[in-house]
Amino acid sequence: MRVGHPPQQQPYMQPLPPVPPLPPPPRARRLGDIPIRAIYLVGAILGTVLAVLLVFVVFRGDVPANQQSDEQIIPVAPVPSVSVTPTASASPTPTETPIVLPPVPESKKLATLSGTASLVTGTITDKNSGISYPRLASPWKAKSFPPFSVAQRIGKVAVPHTVIASAMYPGDSPEKKPSTNADYREIATQAARWTIRTQYPAGAKLDEWTASQKVPLGKGWTLGYKVTYTFGGKEQEAQAMVTIVEVGKTKPAMLMASIPETNKTRWRDLNTLVQQVRPL
Repeated sequence: MRVGHPPQQQPYMQPLPPVPPLPPPPRARRLGDIPIRAIYLVGAILGTVLAVLLVFVVFRGDVPANQQSDEQIIPVAPVPSVSVTPTASASPTPTETPIVLPPVPESKKLATLSGTASLVTGTITDKNSGISYPRLASPWKAKSFPPFSVAQRIGKVAVPHTVIASAMYPGDSPEKKPSTNADYREIATQAARWTIRTQYPAGAKLDEWTASQKVPLGKGWTLGYKVTYTFGGKEQEAQAMVTIVEVGKTKPAMLMASIPETNKTRWRDLNTLVQQVRPL
């Protein structure tokens, strides 16, 4: 230090800011750390997937592919050709006794039959045959039933059948496309004769025509009839119907139904079918 000069001051130094501590290492999340809403969401997704899989497994044996969202979906099987399925022919073979039918009335409306009509749960669309008609609730079940495209049945597959079924007309294709009501009435008569031979015990008889009327939409004809037969040593009765529908081909489509008296509480279902069968 020199004499006469004041001492020099050291410049002021600002302190450095403190260094923040390092964050702790991330820890594994435990179940208790997951929000309860996330757990519920995952559970709901898994439950929905399992429900869809369960429905697919349970109903995959059920059934014509429909394009409308309110219709029931039923896969169909092709009807075997007449040449490989003798029972699919509407004409009797040389060894069969010809079935004699009473005269067909030109016009007769189907009266309301006894019993309680089943609930209509949807529409069966038979694309193989080109027609649609009501799908009925339980105890009716829709299953494959050759030589038909689609069939709704009650009980076992056994004669006499309780069945509603559709297919192309089982006889030979006409030489030219039918055009008049009389043409379709004659084809319906042959179809009814075929059902007597294939759906009932031997010796069954068509005793009475309960209906002979035009289809509600398009071209075609419906016949209703009563059948009597002997089963288990007892004479019994069935109510039946057959509808022939023009579907844009030379050969028409056929819807038939037969309900023996063991299920006579379902006879009213024939009225539902007659009123609601439609060409596609």
